[in-house]
Amino acid sequence: MFKIAAYISAMTYPRSDHYDGSHFFNPETGPGFGRRGGFVRVLRRRFSRDPAAWAKWPARVDNQPHPPLGERDGVRFLGHAMFLIRLGDVWAITDPIFSARCSPSQTVGPQRVRAPGLGVAELPEIGLVLLSHNHYDHMDLGSLRALKGRFPGARIITPLGNGAYLARKGIGGSIELDWWESVRLGAVEVTITPARHFSARTLRDRRKMLWGGLVMKAEGKSVYFAGDTAYTGAFAEIGGRLGAPDLALLPIGAYEPRDFMRAVHMNPDDAVRACLDLGAKRAIGMHFGTFQLTAEEIDAPVRALAAARAAHGVAEERFFTLDVGESWGFQGAGDLSG
Repeated sequence: MFKIAAYISAMTYPRSDHYDGSHFFNPETGPGFGRRGGFVRVLRRRFSRDPAAWAKWPARVDNQPHPPLGERDGVRFLGHAMFLIRLGDVWAITDPIFSARCSPSQTVGPQRVRAPGLGVAELPEIGLVLLSHNHYDHMDLGSLRALKGRFPGARIITPLGNGAYLARKGIGGSIELDWWESVRLGAVEVTITPARHFSARTLRDRRKMLWGGLVMKAEGKSVYFAGDTAYTGAFAEIGGRLGAPDLALLPIGAYEPRDFMRAVHMNPDDAVRACLDLGAKRAIGMHFGTFQLTAEEIDAPVRALAAARAAHGVAEERFFTLDVGESWGFQGAGDLSG
């Protein structure tokens, strides 16, 4: 592990408005999760016996059967931040995690309460993996190895530093991009976009790899996958520079205690504002109901999303959630369906 940490520490990139020659950073000012004592406070609430400090989740939630996406362009929600995306004849998967825990160890750490909507063996032919950043609930090495074992030709599109890290772990096929950089693979174009977050795999590599969202365009449609982010002024810039997305996949969970989680995770009200800033035609909530990472109840994000829609005058058919395994599809060019 120390060799990997030393290798990561040696990686450098051109200086920019979000890289100082040693570490990546968020250009926007404000309090951050990384301030002293923040992580300790999360752990203190996690192990408190006070149910108000850390809500009790069920040990298991059974999935319900849902029909597949079929031949339509659209998405299928597989749990947490993992979606299948179909645009044309290309299948992509976002931040794949099929493991029982999102942790350095499969014996300790946050445990899955809902099975993935599909297993690796049930997936269609994956051509692209859209990987937002290196946190354990988004970059799961076991899942990436399983995907590359079944789909060796799949390309991983990810922000700077993550591809080099994966290569050191024996997972090849990555394309690293900086914010606003794009790559075209056949009929598909993918652009990395800014996010307000941070990165870390160990105590020694904090902010050494970049984080971001991804926009996938093909067949005259665009899907924006936000990855993991706090509310940011970049949403309006993303919509302005890349066009209003036909579909935005936005995180709505893991936001309590709010006093310091607001710097790295959106709550549902933030997510509705992000949808409006982007000008998204439709939005689907994610990053909730699978792993208990923070203090809120398992169904709190969905309830809070309904309240946020009402407060901002956003119709339910514009911003909604899917059950694990449920699909949503485009009807045709320019037409949207629920």
